[in-house]
Order: sequence, then C-alpha cells, then structure tokens
Amino acid sequence: MTERKDILRPSLWTPRPVEETIAVYTDWADNYDADVTARGYRTPDRLAKALADHISIKAEVLDFGCGTGIGGAALRRVGFETIDGTDVTPEMLKKAAASGIYRQTWPSSPGEMTFAKGAYEVIVAVGVVSLGAAPPETLAPLVAKLDPGGLLALSFNDPTLADQAYTDALDTELTTRQAEVIFRDHGPHLDDVGMGSDVIILRRL
Repeated sequence: MTERKDILRPSLWTPRPVEETIAVYTDWADNYDADVTARGYRTPDRLAKALADHISIKAEVLDFGCGTGIGGAALRRVGFETIDGTDVTPEMLKKAAASGIYRQTWPSSPGEMTFAKGAYEVIVAVGVVSLGAAPPETLAPLVAKLDPGGLLALSFNDPTLADQAYTDALDTELTTRQAEVIFRDHGPHLDDVGMGSDVIILRRL
C-alpha cells in the first residue's frame, strides 16, 4: 500500500530548479500513475470534460507536459482522438509513448517549444504551469503558440493559486489582451488531502 509520505512530500509544491524537477519525476515515473490515482487525482478529468464543452472533439490537441499520459487518457475518455504529447522527463515520456494514447510523442527541453505556431487548435497543460513544475514564465509562450481562436486549457492547484507569480502571469495575458478566459472553475484536485484546483480555459485573441 502506498504511504501518504510517498507522494505528499512538502517539496512537491515548492519552487526548485528545473533539473531538480526532472529528477523528482524521473524517480517517480514507475509509480506515478498508481500513486496519484490512489490519492484521487481529479483535475485531468475535470479539465477534459470542460474542454469538450468548448471545442469539437475532432480538434488536434497537444498535451504539453504529458508525463505518463494521465491527462491524455482523460482527453480520450471524453472523445478526443488526435492527441500528441511532449514532456521534459524521458522516463515519463516513455510510458506515455507506450500507452497508445498519442498519435506521436517527442522529448522537449526546458524553456523550448519546438512545435510551430498554430500547429494545434488546443494546447493542454494540466498541472504543468504550476508551483514545483514549470515556472510562471511558461504561460506566455504557450499562449503565443496559438493562432487567434485557439484554446489553452490549464490548471492551477491551490498552492499555485497562492503564489502571486503564477496569478500575475495569468493576469498579464488577460490585461494585455493576449487571451481571454472562457471557462474557470474551482474544484477537487487531490481528494486524499482536500486540495483543490482551478481549471482554466483561455482563448487566444
């Protein structure tokens, strides 16, 4: 049985260098799916369901920071079929590639987005731009990769919502009219610890 301390480490939702983040998820890759499922990880399904209400399930989707494929699996459950995935952690990406969820996968490097602007109608970043994962500076380049009308679906968990750097990054995209919020809802993230998250869908202007 998975012990609470195995995934609810205090360091999980704290700022750290990207190399350390990759190391955390490298070590976690074999047990990640079982651990977060056992804890009641709800955000991927909440995000997928919300997204399906705002765009055709025929849309081409990039699962940015796809990890082992939990987010992609949630997208599949609501009907999305054309999903690509990329991640900075090779061990996580291997599991995603083997899952059969994705049309294609490729390794990404921190701070680099090698896919073309407008290549995807939808970019999903579930739990990616968040405290202890990708820095707040990741948000603006993701928005910029969309053509007008394209959607970015992301989530901010409670620790991230409490970090002004992340909320400021979102506010900047909105106040400079780069994007608008078309959906935002606070709900359960990890049932086991009573943590919530905001699911947010942005439309590129």
